Amino acid sequence: MRLKGKSAVVTGAGRDLGIGQAIAARLAKEVARVVLHELGRSNVEIAPGHGVGTSDELETMAERIRSIGGEAVTLCGDMLIEDDVASLMDFADRKYGRADILVNNAGIGYLFGPLVHMPVEKWDAVLGVNLRGVFLGIKHAARHMIYQGRGGRVVNIASQAAKTGFAFATAYTASKHGVVGLTRAAALKLAEYNITINTICPNRITTGLGAWQNEFMSKAQGKSVDEYLAEMRARIALGRTGQVNDVGSVCAFLCCKEANYVTAEAMNVSGGEEYH
Repeated sequence: MRLKGKSAVVTGAGRDLGIGQAIAARLAKEVARVVLHELGRSNVEIAPGHGVGTSDELETMAERIRSIGGEAVTLCGDMLIEDDVASLMDFADRKYGRADILVNNAGIGYLFGPLVHMPVEKWDAVLGVNLRGVFLGIKHAARHMIYQGRGGRVVNIASQAAKTGFAFATAYTASKHGVVGLTRAAALKLAEYNITINTICPNRITTGLGAWQNEFMSKAQGKSVDEYLAEMRARIALGRTGQVNDVGSVCAFLCCKEANYVTAEAMNVSGGEEYH
């Protein structure tokens, strides 16, 4: 019950088996009141529907939280549109009377391919959602938190690609590196208002979107998925691939009072595969 009385917005929470749902479930377990947010439709014609959670999935997750006594509401909107992002934070404030936590989880992690064949439209789509969306989230969450005068928490979900380059994920890698830089700069500025901003950098999760990434990367390297995962596990000190609950647990820690003195961090959640 470390987050009792707090409200939390989790973006990108509509994909079944996704990181966003695991984060929302964990925050709800800590008795936070949760706003689940998702695009709910495809906004990228070059990859229609791919990786986008539906409004039905979003509502199913909210019902799951309510069934165990938690509080959850849903809202669909586009993290590329500033008015939508502003409305999201306004919605949380109106619904729960406060806006304490924002988890910037929404992102595009499926537009991969060789750099020389990357259409500029795909580059713009990835950088737009993964970096501009995080910027807009921080901006409008911070406005509410400053006005409320109670401080707040922002947790950005990046990736191992925020620390290490991946040859077939140029735009994705650039966007996640950018999230770390944005986190550090914003954390320094907003510290005076007792707003902490941190980033979580997981390695590839093996469910949901991570499974698609593993299939893509193994094929690009001429390997089977089993071979690719075996090589991955060999690089991980703890000997297993990551799970969505690993990320959810760290996110809950960063949102609670035990992490009051933690800000501007880019925290690896990779079982020892990434350690800088």
